[in-house]
Amino acid sequence: MTDRIFIKGLSLHAYHGVLAYESKVGQSFSIDLELEIDLSEAARSDKVVDTVSYDKVAGCATRAFCAKPYKLIEAAAGSVANAVLAEFPRVQSIAVTIHKPHAPIAAIFTDVGVTLTRKRIP
Repeated sequence: MTDRIFIKGLSLHAYHGVLAYESKVGQSFSIDLELEIDLSEAARSDKVVDTVSYDKVAGCATRAFCAKPYKLIEAAAGSVANAVLAEFPRVQSIAVTIHKPHAPIAAIFTDVGVTLTRKRIP
């Protein structure tokens, strides 16, 4: 399948990180979502019921990401992926990228993060 819905740059403040100050002060994260979904019916019907609401997907991802503090953004990304797959049965797979622009790294960098992909298990 080649149909995709994407949301890029969802900006959220959360309390994820290994270091104590990360869980106390928190920091900004950016999330990109790419959903594999059959959009053929939506393309024919022009009806929102034949797709998934971008707003609802963003809300689901936000709730999952901010529900609790994670030490690892890998765990936070897994939570987001699992939540979207559970809430939206039309979604066949999801790629979640979490950018942590203020990661405590002793280097100059433009971006750091993780991407994970999860597929619906039939």
